[in-house]
Amino acid sequence: MKTRVRFAPSPTGFLHIGGARTALFNWLYARHTGGTFVLRVEDTDAARNSQEAVDVILNGLRWLGLDWDEGPITSDATAPGKGDYGPYYQSQRKENYQRRVEALLSHGLAYEHEGAVKFKMTREPVLIYDLVVGTVRRELTDREQLDPDFVIVRSDGQPVFHLVNVIDDLEMNITHVIRGEDHLSNTAKHIALFKAFGVEPPKYAHIPLILNLDGTKMSKRDKGASLSSYMEEGYAPEAVVNYLCLLGWSPKNNREKMDLREVVETFDLPQILRHNARFDLTKLTWLNGEYLREMDDERFRELSVHALRRGGLDTDRYPLEYVKAALETCKGKVKLFSDLPAYAGFYFKEQVDYDPEAVQRDFTAENKLRVQKLRESLSKLQPFEPDPIGATLKAVAQECGVKTGVLVHPTRLACCGNTAGPSLYHLLAILGKEKVLQRLDTAILKMV
Repeated sequence: MKTRVRFAPSPTGFLHIGGARTALFNWLYARHTGGTFVLRVEDTDAARNSQEAVDVILNGLRWLGLDWDEGPITSDATAPGKGDYGPYYQSQRKENYQRRVEALLSHGLAYEHEGAVKFKMTREPVLIYDLVVGTVRRELTDREQLDPDFVIVRSDGQPVFHLVNVIDDLEMNITHVIRGEDHLSNTAKHIALFKAFGVEPPKYAHIPLILNLDGTKMSKRDKGASLSSYMEEGYAPEAVVNYLCLLGWSPKNNREKMDLREVVETFDLPQILRHNARFDLTKLTWLNGEYLREMDDERFRELSVHALRRGGLDTDRYPLEYVKAALETCKGKVKLFSDLPAYAGFYFKEQVDYDPEAVQRDFTAENKLRVQKLRESLSKLQPFEPDPIGATLKAVAQECGVKTGVLVHPTRLACCGNTAGPSLYHLLAILGKEKVLQRLDTAILKMV
């Protein structure tokens, strides 16, 4: 049978990094086997769910590039599925659940209890054949020995997770359930429900949990737990996907930076590790920097422009060639796109804001005379290009009897607002003579 997997998040307001990893592993397995990846939103809890919460999940999956393969046709032009598919919504499948509950009741496999409906759980141990964990024998606990039956429909008529999860997997012909190991405790109940419906359960693969570096379980309050934070803080989606691949899965060659197409070719369930993964934000940031350094210019420019716009800088006001040249000086110098407004914002401002500490240090009376001499020499320079600019600055420094760096610092501060950034000679050439002279004039007036 063709592989069919699903990601079934509950819209609670954010997409946990663990949920994103679960979606990715399902997507990878579907692509590796030529199967189908289904997205199903578990939104039966009307009090907790909202369309805004659903959008957080959908936008996160779009950002990661995880397209799904089927679902109801939607008019949403941004739907990332093949065609214009939306996800399945459990809230739209209530009749299916009611029909299945009535079947269980009619066959004596469930019964009404204090206004709710309870499922008659098997009293025998349940064997779980897990593709990652191995065979697990689930015995009834001491408390369950007294009453192993469990609620499948609450007294308010709301079907519970165990029931709808199983019915949807059954009716959508899911062949493999790939989910976090924290769901393993539910699996015996799910297998019992499948057998009550007269079908074999899908194959299960419970993947290791994602922990903090100190070994504690990553909660939604921990730094890095929400996928949205990576979208907002300037990570490249391909770097996040690459890193998530390595959390609980190990390629045979132990490489860390891998193209997604290569991961699809090699990804398989037997390679998923048993031990829990530890989330290392420092390592992810390093990997992101590697992606930014090796990214093609067009992709780097696209993501840079988005980051600058989020930082309040409008690159559309400047010629395209100027934007290209400016961003080229930043490539390989930043690890996060969110660093760009501070690192290169001076390119896209008419006036720069000076670092107060650097002003105290570099805008001195001695430097005023030196910068005035540099300004005079640059005003006569033709062509205004990096090498001639560098030669001019060195010559002025020598004339003033100081090392080149003594003149570099106030010049950079005057033109950039801080003392760190792209190559000085290149950024001056990109800014152009007129703008450089204006900024030097403004800075000279501030020097005491």
